[in-house]
Amino acid sequence: MSQAFLEIVELEDGTFALRRMEDEGEPLVEIHFSSEVEGFLGDHKVAIAKAMLGAGVQAAGAISKSLMEAEEKELSDRVLH
Repeated sequence: MSQAFLEIVELEDGTFALRRMEDEGEPLVEIHFSSEVEGFLGDHKVAIAKAMLGAGVQAAGAISKSLMEAEEKELSDRVLH
């Protein structure tokens, strides 16, 4: 995924979405809470959605870093001196 600034927005239907800033296209990720969960979370649903999306972004970053490091190691193992 290309590097871009991301934003969390609440869509008209109450779904929370992660998307690239200034991009009105399809969101990268969406979170929809059921009515039962919305009732349980109350005013905290925004904070929970932010925490969930933030954790996902951090996990994706860690995976990306691991993949890049593995690729760099594989390339360096191929170098003959």
